[in-house]
Amino acid sequence: MRYSKEGWFLRDSITLFERCIMLAFRSPGAIGLAFIAPASIMAVFVYVFGGALDIGDVSVVDYIVPGVVLLTIGQSAAPISVRFNNDMTKGVIDRFRAMPIAKSSILIGHVTATVLQNVISVAATIGVSLLVGFRPQAGLIDWLMAAGIMLLYIIAIMWLTVFVGLFAKDSEGASSMMTLLGTLPFLSSGFTPTDTMPVALRIFAENQPMTPIINSVRALLLGELLDDRTLQLALFWCVLMIVIFYISALLIYKRRTTK
Repeated sequence: MRYSKEGWFLRDSITLFERCIMLAFRSPGAIGLAFIAPASIMAVFVYVFGGALDIGDVSVVDYIVPGVVLLTIGQSAAPISVRFNNDMTKGVIDRFRAMPIAKSSILIGHVTATVLQNVISVAATIGVSLLVGFRPQAGLIDWLMAAGIMLLYIIAIMWLTVFVGLFAKDSEGASSMMTLLGTLPFLSSGFTPTDTMPVALRIFAENQPMTPIINSVRALLLGELLDDRTLQLALFWCVLMIVIFYISALLIYKRRTTK
């Protein structure tokens, strides 16, 4: 059977996507991050720290769900970045490039697999949240808008993982760089209002990307009034991260694969 160039590209992308998914779900750590980590995080913040959190009239679980979602996405990014770095530094991608396959399908396979893994992690987090008392008040449009923001954030983090995997010299460096990402939801409005923080920390928390993203998702899920500026900032940060890390990843990939 003969294929057009588009047919070859699609076939190769699907094959490499399936490879990435198989590698991910053969790892107990990946399964744990997708399903066990959300349950553990929710349990800690609801049942251990819940009584100490000062968040006003909103229930603890309702307040922290968006922060836990972003935290889960960040945690799942580290092993994905390490896997991509291993492919790059251990010659796997060089072997792929020596085969008669579309070169861009290598990146596409990793990218689409990463998006799917993160969507599964978010769904697991929402499911666990419902079990421990999360009671969203969102309508269909609100859910769709919240899902759109979370998907944009997932795509942004996905390109960040690819960039870090390409940029880091080894898997330890990739893991360390991505672990730093996991601290940002803690330094935002994810788990406590920013007005309860010291001045310096509040200034940082209110002006970093996580806070408008979390505030937008929280307002949509809880049926609260969403400030236009907050939504615009959330979309701005997501799109900015996508553009920056997409371009950076492509430039590094082309430079490292043309040697």
